[in-house]
Amino acid sequence: MSFSTSELAALARDLKAWGRELGFADVRVADIDLTAAEPGLLAWLEAGHHGDMDYMAAHGLKRARPAELVPGTVRVISARMDYLPSSTPDDWRAREALRLQDPSAAVVSVYARGRDYHKVLRARLQQLADRIRAAVGDFGYRVFTDSAPVMELPLAEKSGLGWRGKHTLLLNREGGSMFFVGEILVDVPLPVDEPTGAHCGQCQACIDVCPTGAILGPGRLDARRCISYLTIELKGAIPEELRPLIGNRVYGCDDCQVTCPWNKFAERALVPDFDERNGLGSATLVELFAWTEDEFNRRLEGSPIRRIGHERWLRNIAVALGNAAATAPGEPTLVAALRARLDHPSQLVRDHVAWALARHTQ
Repeated sequence: MSFSTSELAALARDLKAWGRELGFADVRVADIDLTAAEPGLLAWLEAGHHGDMDYMAAHGLKRARPAELVPGTVRVISARMDYLPSSTPDDWRAREALRLQDPSAAVVSVYARGRDYHKVLRARLQQLADRIRAAVGDFGYRVFTDSAPVMELPLAEKSGLGWRGKHTLLLNREGGSMFFVGEILVDVPLPVDEPTGAHCGQCQACIDVCPTGAILGPGRLDARRCISYLTIELKGAIPEELRPLIGNRVYGCDDCQVTCPWNKFAERALVPDFDERNGLGSATLVELFAWTEDEFNRRLEGSPIRRIGHERWLRNIAVALGNAAATAPGEPTLVAALRARLDHPSQLVRDHVAWALARHTQ
């Protein structure tokens, strides 16, 4: 199948309009040359900064070579979708910061309070691909969103969706960083968009605020210290020296985003899928710690949280309950909640509960 230059330009315009109709904030196109990203990827892996995320190393430089993943690929359509719930108040950043000071509060990353973004973005990217196929006929493509060895953020940066902030996340002048990214690898030589350039200047608020010092410098993240990694990706025990730094964060961490000045421009989601479920924006530690495994699975069906399983969920909350001892030592409700899990079948849970109780009784 061949296209004229004018046909490709028209298709690029159309797919961006279709993307907006499907709830994406922006859709752009990049080529697939990630040669410039390869040295950084190798250095990150060689330093062991990926921790237990073996899948990051398993594919090596294939992550930076989309055409090796999907033969025939010549372009990547990158799309971003805002995820702040529609009811988010204007002062949401201040409210999120205040919840970190409440020892009884269970803090869940904003992105995880609604429906699993993997499912939402994949379905809508597929709809976008279907529209392209309806317009031009069969073409080669694959849809991804955080689901394959693809360097999504460097591709999104090349496409002009934003720039990599010093925390390594993607930033956009109109949308901050509170959005998801997905892509369609295609064999159609669409015209490419221009990158935006970086706009962080001298600001390093994200580096300064990181509770565990995981951001080693501009664009350098040691995932092994990142609270999102510790509470989501890490399967075993959380290192004891890092537990007190986690505070009351039980799933993910938004500190580097909450403090970022660009997130005053963060937009509300255009789709209802990311609206808060199960009161996760206001839940207490004791409330969530009491969930049985059946209740955990039932309540969090369709949630990204469910993939960590009940055991790690309890592990995370036990750490937060132990950290509450810094401001509410020996608080009866917290201690009672922990004692109720002392005989949990999981050694992982029991160990973290014992650690937390010791914090309340020392």
